[in-house]
Amino acid sequence: MSFIQIVQQSLPKLLNGLIVTVYLTLFAAGVGFVLGILLCVGRVYANKFVSFLCVGFIELIRGTPMLVQLFILYYGLPVYGLRLSPLAAALIGFTINSAAYQAEYIRGAIQSIGVGQLRAAHSIGMTKWQAVRLIILPQALRRVIPAWTNEFIYLLKYTSMAYIIGAPEMMAQAKFIASRNFEFFRVYLLTAFIYLSVVWLSAYLFSLLERKLRIPGTIVGER
Repeated sequence: MSFIQIVQQSLPKLLNGLIVTVYLTLFAAGVGFVLGILLCVGRVYANKFVSFLCVGFIELIRGTPMLVQLFILYYGLPVYGLRLSPLAAALIGFTINSAAYQAEYIRGAIQSIGVGQLRAAHSIGMTKWQAVRLIILPQALRRVIPAWTNEFIYLLKYTSMAYIIGAPEMMAQAKFIASRNFEFFRVYLLTAFIYLSVVWLSAYLFSLLERKLRIPGTIVGER
């Protein structure tokens, strides 16, 4: 088979898998972002008990491989009567993993903001939570965009691990196609090109968002 024939034969199924890949990435990044904010705020501003729980969750997830987490969700939980579909297990696994990492990205952004702003907010009568919500977080969420871009791209690529538990994403489709026509190199080469194209497009869109939302005066040499 020529490469053109392989593209014509494989592309429709690969694009179907790409839809699942993008869905996994968007869901995990979006929900993980919300959970990451809650984990970060709980770690930095809540009482010691809540902070301890947040730190424990973050370190547990960051300290164990994502593949192990997927195996626990898909193969381990049925032992206790909880059965998840491959897609559901992948969604939960990628989401909690992204939440833990994003919590740390946001924490770093919060810590880059001077404590004087929080004190100034207190001096004009704001409570701690009002200051965090109205002053600290809006600045931190702008500063975290570069790190969030890396997290999104990381998720996009590592959703390929979901094929191991049977989720029908793009890598699973590629493996199925290659096992049928035995054109492993060219099918996987085409798959890699699709991943690369989506990563380039994502990076470009996030660079536009970063320029639009950047805080004036924070770029070296900017006037």
